[in-house]
Amino acid sequence: MLNATVCTLCEKDYHYGVGVLTNSLYQRGFRGVMWVGYRGKLPSWAESGEAVKNYHELSIGEGCLIRFVELDTPKHFAFYKPDFMWQILQQYAPEVDAVFYFDPDIVNKAHWNFYQRWVQRGIAICGDCWYLVAANDPRRLAWQEFAESQGFTCQRDLEYHYNSGFIGVHRNHRDFLTLWQKLIETGDKQKISDLSLFDYDDYTDGYPYLYSDQTYMNLALMLSTEPLSTIGPEGMDFLPGGTIMSHAIAPNVKPWRKKFIRSVLDGSAPTITDKLYWQNSQTPIQLYSSIKHKQQQLALLIASAIGRFIRRPVM
Repeated sequence: MLNATVCTLCEKDYHYGVGVLTNSLYQRGFRGVMWVGYRGKLPSWAESGEAVKNYHELSIGEGCLIRFVELDTPKHFAFYKPDFMWQILQQYAPEVDAVFYFDPDIVNKAHWNFYQRWVQRGIAICGDCWYLVAANDPRRLAWQEFAESQGFTCQRDLEYHYNSGFIGVHRNHRDFLTLWQKLIETGDKQKISDLSLFDYDDYTDGYPYLYSDQTYMNLALMLSTEPLSTIGPEGMDFLPGGTIMSHAIAPNVKPWRKKFIRSVLDGSAPTITDKLYWQNSQTPIQLYSSIKHKQQQLALLIASAIGRFIRRPVM
């Protein structure tokens, strides 16, 4: 079977998401190393690990380790994804065949074997909630014009827009990561993007509309000739029927911060991701006390029941 590894990036309270992501992968067959690039302090649940070489290592179960790598970069971590994936393939784990990046607000649902087979078919990505972006969409054309003005060549037309919260790259396709990196750095030099910020505010006046790592990733997909293997928005539970992963995207409150009763009274019922988060919060890594976990499970049940009758009106 393919020798693959997983990585994510986190700071502040996103370590709760890292723990649940790791638990959800482990429960579905993942065995290997989870690489976590972090800023700030190690989470309390990881302090029992030990310093090894240039990382902090924590064993969470038979055949499964988390390795925390402290990072010193001025970039917002959203823009650091291709850098970290490249470092893993070339520096930290040169023996692996592939690397998968997951945002720390994702909960896995699929068996690990699925991912191992998926990435052998091409760069593994999922459709975004903003999914249909035609090849002649003015925003996509603006990305292409920017790239061509900087000496890049568009290699293919795409009709869909993909979420950068998850991506799997085989070592044979690692040149995609350097292309993604180069586009981000070019945008920084041209004063199009501030790499220290991650801002989803209105960008419609900000030609060429390259406002995040995700838009640069989608531009890189247009410029690359590496094969793709894509799944629609249901792959992240943006549409019903998904069986692969569940992503708590902005501007929704993250599951570890959400006050479920208050949220449902405001018209926002618990999501699939909320429920999966708490289902995967205790093993093999125990992130909460048994009392806290039971309280949250009860709050979820009550909020879900109320949510059948109270809904935020659609604008």
